[in-house]
Amino acid sequence: MTERLSTTPLPFDPSFEQIPKDEDETTRELVETMRSIIEKTYADGGHAIRSVHAKSHGLLEGELVVPEGLPPALAQGVFATPGRHPLVMRFSTNPGDILSDKVSTPRGLAIKIIGLEGDRLPGSEGQTTQDFVMVNAPVFVAPTPKAFLKSLKLLAKTTDRAPAAKQALSAVLRSAESLLEKVGRESATLKSMGGHPPTHPLGETYYTVVPLRHGPYYGKLSVAPVTPELRGLNDQSIDLDSSTDALREAIVSFFAQNGGAWELRVQLATDLDKMPIEDATVVWPEDESPYVTVARLEVAPQSAWSDARSLRIDDAMAFSPWHGLAAHQPLGGIMRCRKPAYEMSAGFRASHNGCPIHEPDRLDPLPG
Repeated sequence: MTERLSTTPLPFDPSFEQIPKDEDETTRELVETMRSIIEKTYADGGHAIRSVHAKSHGLLEGELVVPEGLPPALAQGVFATPGRHPLVMRFSTNPGDILSDKVSTPRGLAIKIIGLEGDRLPGSEGQTTQDFVMVNAPVFVAPTPKAFLKSLKLLAKTTDRAPAAKQALSAVLRSAESLLEKVGRESATLKSMGGHPPTHPLGETYYTVVPLRHGPYYGKLSVAPVTPELRGLNDQSIDLDSSTDALREAIVSFFAQNGGAWELRVQLATDLDKMPIEDATVVWPEDESPYVTVARLEVAPQSAWSDARSLRIDDAMAFSPWHGLAAHQPLGGIMRCRKPAYEMSAGFRASHNGCPIHEPDRLDPLPG
């Protein structure tokens, strides 16, 4: 598997990042708000969970396969050397409390690749992992950390409250979103509030939504299903009323019988105006720079979720774009504020659950 590069990527320059004078204060408020969410759910449930993407639906082990023959612009960082590396995939949905799947929200995918050597990002020295954190949309819900803070404060006020009302509201919002999509439109706001269509998580394409370095260049990543069984799940509906864990049960059912593969693709920036770093709501035009395959994710049939797997991954692992190689430095305000926010969340979970969180240097077989 090799890909040709049909565009000329734009070399990254540090001046492309424009850091507002008050970003430190915004970040502090973001961290405090996320801490209020995790403190609330801990007080109610007695177990510390993530302040976002708390509920996992699929916990998988597999391999990253980097092909031979990538052109130099693509063969950067993780993708510089052909070979295979073990990985973990965690499918989730975005609220910070554990809700019934009848509340339908955007899907998330976190990937941890293990056994990578090279210069490291600040805070990940001595580690050998690379994390990519994604959602099933090409852009973020807010352009900047300050705009995201406003929506996060509203979310914090509803955390762990009125689950039945949230389920009823989700049904209404899904109907509204369905009407929009019938006329060729969609609403990220409706989806984030509980109006996400009841689609199968394994049929989705996932995106980093915000950029990161790709060696001397910068770009965004996506993960797209490519095997027929996974592609057949695209836009397939799940009956969310069938179970509080309908998404998890669908993923477990699939991997009990099937393996699967996804392509990991990169969209390298070619124009700073059309492909900005600091506005996370801009869709980068694919006619200017298409997503190009740089690796493949392969997963064999397995038990896709269990309490034992949850202990190994949900409790004992943390996922952050700042766990990784310097060649994949996260860029932009949303990425910058993620570092202290994710560190706070991991630290809170480790201290309150009595379960140390560490970055693995190998992947022992996951329990069934």
